[in-house]
Amino acid sequence: MLPVVAFPFEDFYIDSHHMTHQLEHREQQVLFYTGLLAAALGIGGIRAILCPMGAYSLQCYNQHQLLSFFNWFYWLVNLNSTVVFLGIAYIQQSVGKNLGFLIPFTSVLLALIAIHMMRNKLTYKPNKGGSLLTTLGVFLNSLKMCCLHYRHLSGDVGSWLDRAKENNGGRYSETHVENVKVLAKLFPLYGLQLLYRACITQIPSGYYIQTMNSNLHLTNLLLPIGAMNVISILPLLLLAPLIECVTTCYLSKEKTPLAPPPLLALGHACATLSVLVAGLSELQRKAYPLVEQTLSGKVLQVSSMPCFQLAPQYILLGLAEALVTPACSLISFQLTPSHIRGISLHFLTLSYGGGCFLGAFIIQLVFFLSGGNFYPNILHDGNLERFFFLLATLMAVNTFVFWSVSNRYKDLTVQGKALTISPLTEKLLHYKACLRFYDTVDCSSTNHSVESIL
Repeated sequence: MLPVVAFPFEDFYIDSHHMTHQLEHREQQVLFYTGLLAAALGIGGIRAILCPMGAYSLQCYNQHQLLSFFNWFYWLVNLNSTVVFLGIAYIQQSVGKNLGFLIPFTSVLLALIAIHMMRNKLTYKPNKGGSLLTTLGVFLNSLKMCCLHYRHLSGDVGSWLDRAKENNGGRYSETHVENVKVLAKLFPLYGLQLLYRACITQIPSGYYIQTMNSNLHLTNLLLPIGAMNVISILPLLLLAPLIECVTTCYLSKEKTPLAPPPLLALGHACATLSVLVAGLSELQRKAYPLVEQTLSGKVLQVSSMPCFQLAPQYILLGLAEALVTPACSLISFQLTPSHIRGISLHFLTLSYGGGCFLGAFIIQLVFFLSGGNFYPNILHDGNLERFFFLLATLMAVNTFVFWSVSNRYKDLTVQGKALTISPLTEKLLHYKACLRFYDTVDCSSTNHSVESIL
């Protein structure tokens, strides 16, 4: 849909009488949002499989080598983002909006050709029982068994997921259920990433609005708004090689580097400080007088405060991303059995998307409760700083909760191993459940006969 969106809407096509026809505004919106939806679906699919695809070849590597892989993986991703924000954003704002759509279309087309040429080396088939349907089936079957209360078959169990086992009346083997129980231990980690991701989404939303309503002029050059996003990427580009050097020095001196949970807690604290600084910067921005600034042919009343004074909040959020994302990926990969590691990373990616929806929900809720006072048409008259202070308070609580439960993710020396049981053992457990059922029936009928005789 990108090439369709890239066509000029003002002169969409010329008929046989050499008359120029224009698309209606509604049709333009339909085309644009359809292309945006197609791009979102494509990006979501790529993010869901790209990182697991690279990590599958690292099954036998240790913790530090895996952390090095995730550091450099996200370093390359953000290096590409830097090129996009500096190059394409400038072209789209200063040269032509349509050309800004055609460039990513061309790059995606070349990437598809490259992937098609290398498809044989990029195919990975996980072991049997490691599919997403099996994992979801264990959860659904456990809920079903809990609702039906089949206690006369299964009795008391250690976990509600154990009710999905065949020897407890469920449909799944001991191996499948035990592996899902290992995966379920990571759900608190995924849940605590939701609010953090809501803070990260402030870069293209709240921080973007702040930058757009600030002075973008650097001498005689009008900076693209996306240039401020590069400031949030620079800490990651600088910190990833630094972390790699520090880890190498620690290992050469036979010392243990910093574990992933403290890195996650430090990253969450940086995100909290970033949103807090954003609220203080908004108060400072509103204190400056208004000036006129032209963006995309529109004249806006913006603050005369230079946009570079917003740099600290971008740097703090970039520092948080450099600490959190590789460490969280390492924990998700290291603590799960080998054949469901891809599913673990998929759930992590799902939590990232859930954080975006949570951020949008908080914005809509605050907008509704304030009657539009937080985000008016003229930001100078609004109260955006209150939203940032609210988000900083929630993120501080989230950081404290994560620190209190981080002990369960400290020990990564024992990797997640799949529980393996021979087919004969599984059959014996199944027959044992059947015998338990028949033994219950026989005992109940015998007791009933004795009571009748008495």
